[in-house]
Amino acid sequence: MRIAFLFVVLAGAVYYTSVAFLDLSFLSRTGRLGPGFFPRIVGVAAIAMTIWVIVDALREGRAPDDESSTWGDVLMLMALAVAYAVLLRLFGGLIATVIYLGLTLSLLNRGHHRQNAVLSIAIPGAVYLLFDRLLNANMPPALFDMPF
Repeated sequence: MRIAFLFVVLAGAVYYTSVAFLDLSFLSRTGRLGPGFFPRIVGVAAIAMTIWVIVDALREGRAPDDESSTWGDVLMLMALAVAYAVLLRLFGGLIATVIYLGLTLSLLNRGHHRQNAVLSIAIPGAVYLLFDRLLNANMPPALFDMPF
């Protein structure tokens, strides 16, 4: 199942990279870096890392673990992703990401409540400060107005 998942991730990375190279321009009309610059870097890095992980997993050649217990986690993560999309529309990027990370980490990283809480607040907070304050790029807006 892990190898199949990695090939799906690789296909997504290849599609993402093809869009970055074919549809987004590298430079803007004024000669500055355009909208295709960052997605190209991310896409090529994602392809390279995914191929590396696939080769490493194939080289290990270990027997698959009990996969029946992992399907429950997969379904739960899919449900959380759908809930994140709804929360994103309702509460905006910062609050929705804090809630999503908190729930996801409590599922995947059981027993580490303090670490999960710190990561759930620190990562979205850093992304908010970087994009909204430093780069002056808007986070996804909320349906309900937030005080910040």
